[in-house]
Amino acid sequence: MTEHRWSARGGVALAAAGALVAAGCAPGDGGGAPGGGDLQGVQLKVAAKWTGVEQENFVEVLSAFEEETGATVEYEPTGEDTGAYLGPKIEAGEPPDVALLPQPGLLEEYAAQDALVPLSGDAASALESNYTDYWRDLGSVDGEPYGILLKAAHKSIVWYRPDAFDAAGVQPPQTWDDMVGTTASTLSDAGETPFAMCGASGWTLTDWFENVYLSQAGPENYDRLTAHEIPWTDESVVQALETLGEVWGEPDYMVGGTSGAVQTDFPTCVTQVYGQQEAAMVYEADFVAASATEAGATVGEDARAFPFPSVGEAAPVVVGGDIAVAMSENEGTQELLAYLASPEAQSTWAGLGGYLSANSQVQPDAYDDDFTRQLAQTVLDAGEDVRYDMSDQVPSRFGATEGRGMWAALQDFLRDPGDPEAAAQELEDAAQEAS
Repeated sequence: MTEHRWSARGGVALAAAGALVAAGCAPGDGGGAPGGGDLQGVQLKVAAKWTGVEQENFVEVLSAFEEETGATVEYEPTGEDTGAYLGPKIEAGEPPDVALLPQPGLLEEYAAQDALVPLSGDAASALESNYTDYWRDLGSVDGEPYGILLKAAHKSIVWYRPDAFDAAGVQPPQTWDDMVGTTASTLSDAGETPFAMCGASGWTLTDWFENVYLSQAGPENYDRLTAHEIPWTDESVVQALETLGEVWGEPDYMVGGTSGAVQTDFPTCVTQVYGQQEAAMVYEADFVAASATEAGATVGEDARAFPFPSVGEAAPVVVGGDIAVAMSENEGTQELLAYLASPEAQSTWAGLGGYLSANSQVQPDAYDDDFTRQLAQTVLDAGEDVRYDMSDQVPSRFGATEGRGMWAALQDFLRDPGDPEAAAQELEDAAQEAS
């Protein structure tokens, strides 16, 4: 394999102890000027769901690879349903060279179909050097490395309006009990609805559950439940549902009560906080920032966030994201993956904004705002206790399909959280049906 000017570790030194996960230098760590032509004339296709600014920034990252190698990279948007896009391409024998998968379940499915090419050479070395064991395992099937988590989403933060908190005389809580028993109750007593809920978008409810369960039941049980090694009727699941009921069972804590909570989608729920100012808080990932900005808020000033409060001993850190995989053995495919896995490429994207890296070699100064640096720090500090979004790891019929599985069961529970045992049984029945 051709030796490349980006290496597995890149030209970036390790961060000092306690430094944030971030990025540090521009593409190219020596060995020649950009555009050396290692892949002159090679044409590659990359498929991902990104559009708008996300697409523009990713294409800019790809442009650096083109300049360095002489290759031409074409970007293909998949639409929101990546699986529906890739399925016919695979059947026709015309898949993209590299695809970005939003679910590890898809990675396992395609690997079982022999539709993926394992990582090799510099790409495999980059995964080994730049990612912790958890992220390497996430992108592997039966010990064979296939995927690289390229773009992460931090799903363990709660957004709030500082003016509402100030008016009620409350501070961002550190524990679940503080959030429910002090922050939410004080806001409610002051005439401020505590939460906007995004219940019409079932995936947001799975995120609520995952954070509570990870903190309360712990990483080991989280993994066992994800693998269905314990049933969804397990007492740990019932306990997590009971905990969720402390918010979901209080109609006055949610905009529009129970009916409003179930009928409001994402990102309308964000608008209810930052546009209409009907609520003080909304739970969802770092990508709330874009919707808050569209609603007229300024992130870091009148739109702030605090870590999802600890339910058990430790606060949860749940991460979602997109995994880059090879779907062809064409020349340049592994080289492109090696580049995407490098701190150089991810530094470029971090500097463009709207990006979070799980690459442990990326340095703090690559991010252009303190908020993202802080998010990256929590991922680093969580170490091996960080976990990937559960609903994206289980079969999609159970974890990621509208009107069924986890989405439907948790929406039912939001409507009526009075029987956690029945909700747990509904989840178990759906999990068995999807297996």
